Amino acid sequence: MAPDLWRFSLELYAKPGVEPACLALQANGESVCLLLCGLWLEQRGVACDEHRLKHLRQVAAPWDSEVVQPLRRLRNQWKTRALGDAPLRHLREQVKQLELEAERQLLERLEAAAKDWPGGHKEAAQWLTGLAVNTGPANHDALHELRVAISSI
Repeated sequence: MAPDLWRFSLELYAKPGVEPACLALQANGESVCLLLCGLWLEQRGVACDEHRLKHLRQVAAPWDSEVVQPLRRLRNQWKTRALGDAPLRHLREQVKQLELEAERQLLERLEAAAKDWPGGHKEAAQWLTGLAVNTGPANHDALHELRVAISSI
């Protein structure tokens, strides 16, 4: 098990099926960073409660809306035009790296928020459900894919 949330996220993201699941969740309005944090907390056996869920959302929301999302929107805006424009393609790649760094910073903030929460609880499997905005059919398969992937870490 990876000791920190960033390394855990990289390890999980490298598992088969996780990248498309995360992209599908992201496309459906989910904060993948929050979900990865939830999986990390589940794996550590940290008990899930409404106060902790709310705290993580409060930590994530401003950084996600003010930093991560604007970078993602810009990167996506340039996607088609960058195909035929090498300088724009290069700039788009730089924005992509900034977006990844912003996500890493968000994961570090989430880890810091949860660092003192004790682990070892048997019933810690509510994080994904508690942090997902939409647990309906559109996200069901992708959330299931994440649960399957975490079992192999």
